[in-house]
Amino acid sequence: MSAAVIQRVRVAAGHDGIAELIVTLKFENGGESLVTLDEFATRRLLECCGTQDPEGLSGTSWELVRDALAASASRYLADGAPPEQGHKPCTT
Repeated sequence: MSAAVIQRVRVAAGHDGIAELIVTLKFENGGESLVTLDEFATRRLLECCGTQDPEGLSGTSWELVRDALAASASRYLADGAPPEQGHKPCTT
């Protein structure tokens, strides 16, 4: 599988009125994919990348996007852990 990095980001309105972040992943073969991150995933990705500015995400590995999405989804698991706890640390 080709490695991918964030090429660009934009903020979009979510269906619930909360902003979402849309990232464009660029693959080595020239392909692109759009990925939408909810507020939780966006905060997690920004935290892992050590930035508060979404524009600072350019060049970030798709693996951190994947991890942010996984952390966001895991907050709905019925294991009793609060949303901010129990997710794996940021990886690079």
